Amino acid sequence: MGVGIIKNRLIQVAKGELPADLLLANAKIINVFNGQIEPGNIAICGDKIAGVGDYHEAKEVVDVGGRYIAPGLINGHIHPESSMLDITQYARAVVPRGTTALVTDLHEIANVSGLAGIRYVLNRARRLPFDFFLMAPSCVPATSRETSGANLGPEEIGKILKFKECLGLGEVMNFPGVIGGDEAVLKKINLARGKIIDGHAPGLGGKALSAYIAAGIYSDHESVSPDEAKEKLRRGMWLMLREGSSEKNMEALLPLVTDKTWQRCMFVVDDRSCLDLLKDGDIDGVVRKAIRLGLEPVRAIQLATINPAEYFRRQGLGAISPGYMANLITLGDLPGFKIEQVFYRGKLVAEEGKPLFPTPKADGGLTDTVRIKPFTIGALKYSASRKAQPVIEVVPGQIITRKKMEKIRAVPDLERDILKLVVVERHRATGNIGVGLVSGFGLKRGALASSIAHDSHNIIAVGTSDGDIITAIKEIERLKGGLVVAAGGKVLASLALPVAGLLSNQPLETVVNKLEKVEQTAAGLGTKLASPFAALSFLALPVIPEIRLTDRGVVEV
Repeated sequence: MGVGIIKNRLIQVAKGELPADLLLANAKIINVFNGQIEPGNIAICGDKIAGVGDYHEAKEVVDVGGRYIAPGLINGHIHPESSMLDITQYARAVVPRGTTALVTDLHEIANVSGLAGIRYVLNRARRLPFDFFLMAPSCVPATSRETSGANLGPEEIGKILKFKECLGLGEVMNFPGVIGGDEAVLKKINLARGKIIDGHAPGLGGKALSAYIAAGIYSDHESVSPDEAKEKLRRGMWLMLREGSSEKNMEALLPLVTDKTWQRCMFVVDDRSCLDLLKDGDIDGVVRKAIRLGLEPVRAIQLATINPAEYFRRQGLGAISPGYMANLITLGDLPGFKIEQVFYRGKLVAEEGKPLFPTPKADGGLTDTVRIKPFTIGALKYSASRKAQPVIEVVPGQIITRKKMEKIRAVPDLERDILKLVVVERHRATGNIGVGLVSGFGLKRGALASSIAHDSHNIIAVGTSDGDIITAIKEIERLKGGLVVAAGGKVLASLALPVAGLLSNQPLETVVNKLEKVEQTAAGLGTKLASPFAALSFLALPVIPEIRLTDRGVVEV
């Protein structure tokens, strides 16, 4: 009965027979359907838009003084765990930036804690002022070449697909399994038949790409080159233009957004640190950059609103239209895209970059996930050889790596910037330790270690001495997860991440300050990388070319 009354009242407000609850007057309205800017008023009834245009009667009238009003932004592919923030603090970071909906597979916390990790985040997200949509994580673990803390098989995927927030199947990373007809992979895909199935297919082309798409996978966020992205568009995939903290592909791919292709394109961030969220923003930062690079502002807004809404079949989101949710942002300057106010379901939830909603504290769950089998310094030994050895080469600004073969005289070789890389299994205390070589960090002394190591999130460390590597790893164990900088046998800086070894239980500003401190301390050890911990976190990801290190050893992808 209540729904019927609300619907009838919405219709009456739309007809002008009843006053709106809220009227946003004197606005420049971004119409994402036709790409135009229209002067007028927006009448809001409850949590929905009743009408746009010639409306004047309302219980509350807010004159926006000729400001632009656009739909709330939608982040179509994001791992909020990469912010290192509890979901309540994550909301504090992104809602004032205009993000009123996001889509995530919670793949990171699921790899550590399985269904318990997913439920932990969902239960907290339901109390926050954004639409939180879930994709069932398809690859936990991503491959059999690493040890994860959980395994989500078809039975668990079937349960997640029934969650009310779940829209479909998350990024199918195991593209060799799809192409090869792996029975377990195809069973998960078949469970999601009729729903959205996201892709993850770096470098895939030709008949292999056709086979992948034929399985029912119609999006990809892993394109690096224009040619790769162009082929995926041509074969019917939606192109997610990614601009994260470590993965910056938008500038290369933006020229592909044309009058013929834009409706199959959208902006995503994939992974963004809390530091970038606070200083540059979420999807709003991507929109700003796209405008700076020459994309017409309304077109940029379309890629962050109506396009992801239509791909994910979220009718009622992503536009300013009768019957749509009143998720809105106000802007004083369109090209600058600085968000002044954020409305979620008709309520003002942020203004001038400040949240206007409560953020409950982290409840202390998932804080016992770092379990390491004791080991000695001898376990980190790497024997030099006259034969050429594989070295993982970091590519700044990308998560791909390059494989190079080098004759190793000694480890470390500071002159050639070849350092030791170590991955220690931390979920099941198996004692697995992978040891390899990496170049590109530029450390002159000390070590860095992290319990964020995509996707299984074992402990990963890089350093100039075994002693400092062990010091850093032991501190992570003590903190129950985190980022650590060590040198001379001492811990120089750290950021504790006790929730699943991935998330802090501290406020946004505290986490950002500590992250800045560990990165500045790392820079003091000689690294030239802008985000050394972000780069480190991807070196154990065995589904991205060309070469990685897991707890089971070197993996050539």
